[in-house]
Amino acid sequence: MTAHALSDTGTLTGRSLRHILRSPDTIITTAITPIALLLLFVYVLGGAINTGTGESYINYMLPGILLITIASGIAYTAYRLFLDMQGGIFERFQSMPISRPSVLWAHVLTSLIANLASLVIVIGVALIMGFRTGASVVDWLAAAGILILFTLALSWIAVMPGLTAKTIDGASGFSYPLIFLPFISSAFVPTDSMPGPVAWFAENQPVTSIVNTLRALFAQEPVGNDLWIALGWCVGLLVVAYLGATAIYRKKIS
Repeated sequence: MTAHALSDTGTLTGRSLRHILRSPDTIITTAITPIALLLLFVYVLGGAINTGTGESYINYMLPGILLITIASGIAYTAYRLFLDMQGGIFERFQSMPISRPSVLWAHVLTSLIANLASLVIVIGVALIMGFRTGASVVDWLAAAGILILFTLALSWIAVMPGLTAKTIDGASGFSYPLIFLPFISSAFVPTDSMPGPVAWFAENQPVTSIVNTLRALFAQEPVGNDLWIALGWCVGLLVVAYLGATAIYRKKIS
């Protein structure tokens, strides 16, 4: 980005963040579902689930809950973008000397900041419930890096329905399959406990490698190939979503 584009992105990001500060229930609502799942699985179902790892169940499942938190949060990215499209703000921006990509980047960066806030809330609740880790600062930074990449990838995916949806429900409804995806992965139970075709899908979808990497980092265990697979998925999804979103945006404003 040029200095002009960075300046415009910063200004528009500030605008979007002010909207969230005026309505902090957005972040609270995003955190409610993951926290409810934490309570359900740890205190109701956790005693019946054998992970075969010997660690507490909350330590085992927290990485998956963090991904659900992000998947829940990015629905608001599409929702806010849809409202801007319907409100005619994009047409007004086109008449101003504003860098065109900065409009989308502002929404994506707002999504990143809001989701990081939700993740902090969920991790705080998990600590109260008994989550413990001996992860070093480097491990935490690596985990944060993966979560940031995952958030950016999903945020750019959210941009596409935000630009193309005809209704508010259509803009935000796309996130439901993403929220469901961790349930067919290693997030809550080992994949070898699943039927053959389900296990194959679980082992070869992006959530499993990301969850396994985060779990290994928190447990101070070797991450193995899962780290590179997770990075490959995150970067690949980010690139494809970015190219798709910007292509749709160019078509919209042309």
